This record gives sequence, structure tokens and C-alpha cells, in this order.
Amino acid sequence: MKINFNQVSFTRKQKTILHNISFQLEGPKIVGLLGRNGAGKTTLLSILTAFQQASNGTVTLNNETTFENEHAVEQMIFVRDHNFEYETEKVGDYIETYAKFRPNFDHGYAHQLLKRFRVSKDLEVAKLSKGMASAMQVVIGLASRAPVTIFDEAYLGMDAPARELFYKEVLNDFMEHPRLIILSTHLISEMETLFEEVIIIKNGRLFTHEDKEAFQQRGYRITGDEQSVNEFSKDKTIVATQQLGPTKSVMIYGSFTDDDQRRLAELNLERSFVSLQDLFIHLTEEENEDDE
Repeated sequence: MKINFNQVSFTRKQKTILHNISFQLEGPKIVGLLGRNGAGKTTLLSILTAFQQASNGTVTLNNETTFENEHAVEQMIFVRDHNFEYETEKVGDYIETYAKFRPNFDHGYAHQLLKRFRVSKDLEVAKLSKGMASAMQVVIGLASRAPVTIFDEAYLGMDAPARELFYKEVLNDFMEHPRLIILSTHLISEMETLFEEVIIIKNGRLFTHEDKEAFQQRGYRITGDEQSVNEFSKDKTIVATQQLGPTKSVMIYGSFTDDDQRRLAELNLERSFVSLQDLFIHLTEEENEDDE
């Protein structure tokens, strides 16, 4: 599966939500889509899965335009928060109805997952708790085995054990049935071990798309005497600073060279890596508050 975004923009009510987004994804792999509330993640995924049409630019799946393309759309599944208030079908019937539109749907796996998440197929969908409704959505997403499987904050309402089960199932099923999986999430610390690549959207623009490890290694913390830290970091991009008495710590985003290693030893400083979540938070702290 190969996805291509080429200079994609989206404007709603004279407000530009996405600005000239371009990137390529090629599976099988698990990709983390990250961005603060309002960054445009859900809008981007809605355009990819043809729920909305880009204002400018093109989106293709295996070189086919996705919008109004039935063949392309059936290759993707987009799992997101949904209101089931008026859904009177029972869980089992709802899933079977959904499965008719998914050529790769695995009914046996779906029933196994319902048992693992402790969701009865005989419950009325409208009467499910928030956590159970999320679990049902996850079951549909995983059992569909779509070549492009997308989860947009799919864990909403799930408690910690259910989320942990979800992460395990994503990884296990990916290993058995490789495909392109996109996980849009705010719970980065819980999910980052799943990611091979990350896409970060900042204020509607592509901040980065790259290998997760390569991105994360450019974020590091330098700690030591204030004067020495200042000397080391004077030409660096500092994204966060902490100080306790004479000891200072700075988070730096950028390359770390052999010369940097030599200076680190000369100045008697310590270097440590930061988590993906901490790096993301500090690099995107100018985001808006409301999601699109």
C-alpha cells in the first residue's frame, strides 16, 4: 500500500485547516500521527479516507485518487469516536452488517476480540458504555483487516487494561497480517513503542515525517554547571530549560556530532535522551487548543 499526499490544503468557512501537506507512506508499517488539539489530524485522516474532499492538492492510494473511488475506499477503514445513541441493533448484528462492506473481514477473529474485551454480542449498541463502544469499534477495525487501517483516538473511554489489550492486539495482528496501520493519539507514552515512523502536524502544517528513532535521537538533554551548559548550548536549538540552584538542564533539538561529544567531556556535562512524548510536547507547544 502506498499513500501519497501532494500539496494538500483544506479550508472550511474561510479558515485554512491544512496548509500544503505533502508526504508519502508505504506499508506494511505502523505509523504514529501526532499533533495537539486543533492541529488538523482528524481532518487529514478524513480527507485520506474520502469523508471530505481536499480544497487543493491530491491524495492517492496506490496511484488512484481516493475521493469518490469505491475501490480505494474499501481498502481503508477509519475508526474514530462515534455517537451510537440511536443505534438499536445488537452488537453482533451491527458488526455483521459492517462486515458486508469489508472484503477481508475475519468473523472468527471479531468474535474472539469481543470475548477478550468482554463485550457481549447480544447487547444493544446504544446501551453500551463508552468503554465498550470503543472496544466494539476497535474490534471492527482490527477484524476488518483492511490494507490501510486507521485508528483515530480509538481508545476513548477505555480503561488502562483495555487500552493495553488494544496495543497488544494491534502489534500481534500486524505481525500476523502485515498492513499499513496509522495510529492517531494523544497517549504517546503508551503507544510510542508501536511506531516505526511518526508524522507530526503542527498548526495545520507538516512538522516532520520520519523514522521514529531518528527523530527521537535528535532530542536530548544536557545537564551540569550553568556556565558549562550555556557554553555548550549557545549555538543549539533549545526547546526547554530547567534550573535548580547552580545546576542547569536544557532540552536540545538537533544533531549531536563527534565534536559535541568531545565538548561534552571537556565541560563535564551529562547527556540523556528524552521521551518521544516530552520532545513532542516542547516542539509543538504553540498549538491551538480546539481540535478540528
